[in-house]
Amino acid sequence: MKTEIRIVNSRKLFSDFIHLPALIHKDHKGWLPPVYADEKKFFDPKFNFSFSYCDTVMALAFRDGIVCGRIMGIIHHKYNELKQEKTARFGFFECYNESETANALLKYIEEWALEKGMNQVAGPYGFSDKDPQGFMIEGFYDIPLLSASCNLPYIVELTENYGYSKFIDCLTYRFNIDVVLPDIYQRVQQRVMNNHRYQILEFTSKKQLKPFVIPILKLINETYHHLFGFFPLNKEEMKEFANRYMPVLNPKHVKVVMLQKEVVAFVIGLANMSEGIIKAKGKLLPFGWYHIIRSINHATQLDLMLGAVKKEHQGLGLEIAMGLHLLESAKKTGMKTIETHLILETNTRMKAVIEKLDAPIVKRFRVYRKTIA
Repeated sequence: MKTEIRIVNSRKLFSDFIHLPALIHKDHKGWLPPVYADEKKFFDPKFNFSFSYCDTVMALAFRDGIVCGRIMGIIHHKYNELKQEKTARFGFFECYNESETANALLKYIEEWALEKGMNQVAGPYGFSDKDPQGFMIEGFYDIPLLSASCNLPYIVELTENYGYSKFIDCLTYRFNIDVVLPDIYQRVQQRVMNNHRYQILEFTSKKQLKPFVIPILKLINETYHHLFGFFPLNKEEMKEFANRYMPVLNPKHVKVVMLQKEVVAFVIGLANMSEGIIKAKGKLLPFGWYHIIRSINHATQLDLMLGAVKKEHQGLGLEIAMGLHLLESAKKTGMKTIETHLILETNTRMKAVIEKLDAPIVKRFRVYRKTIA
């Protein structure tokens, strides 16, 4: 039968949208289920403030009355105005290995975007660069990351076959905790520490960290503005972001650089909890929370989540000084490896810092684009 597309406009269809990936990936060992308590809030306009300033549509594909695919369309008007674009995004695209289903879903988003006056579609992409971006094209059977996609290879081929081509890649690197650091890194750290203008703050409790959360997020707004897909967080989004990650964040894995009373740099790491989420199947109750907390406490990989240096303080070695402090804290908490956050392939400065450690690329994610008008 022909594929039928239905807009998600009921509780039943919403539930189908949320839970379809678990069916598609039931035999995929590299798949990380979402934490469903967070997932339901993310797709609910009552909890996710991003819906208030974006046009969105969530759609499901059916064949013989059985759901076989899903997709979301997003038009971020503020971002388009800032970048002077007319771009729609597709995201959260899932289907079985069937070209008819994939084509029907992508076609639906393209037609929806044309009706809204857009002239191109890019994706996979969410509301912001804090959401999973790009299809994984390398690293399919590696340790999954909480903030990244873990799709099967065929979805890439299905998308390319429908006319989408590479727009930009994001990379992650991994290095051992006992990596031999270049001598220059030690000299840079000593120079920063000898410069008594700067103070590197370390934390042992969330109570100590809490006053710095909003200044950190404000620094993100200031320093990320030039990055692909980024749009400044407003107060509501800052609260949402903090509420999502603070419960699972170890304050020892956060470093902040102060100049007098101003936050000028920071780095945040998060213990990889993938094993616990997989065991819990994404469910906190009745005992899923135990698996997740246990995996955090026994994690041997630290995932770098975010980091930034205020523009006028870049190039002075602050990122290296923070990194070395974080490295020491990670050793003390039992970490064996560190994996970077997603780094744009065009971010030559950050890539150079990591590549001096001879760290290999372990994952590559690709964002695609297609002209539709």
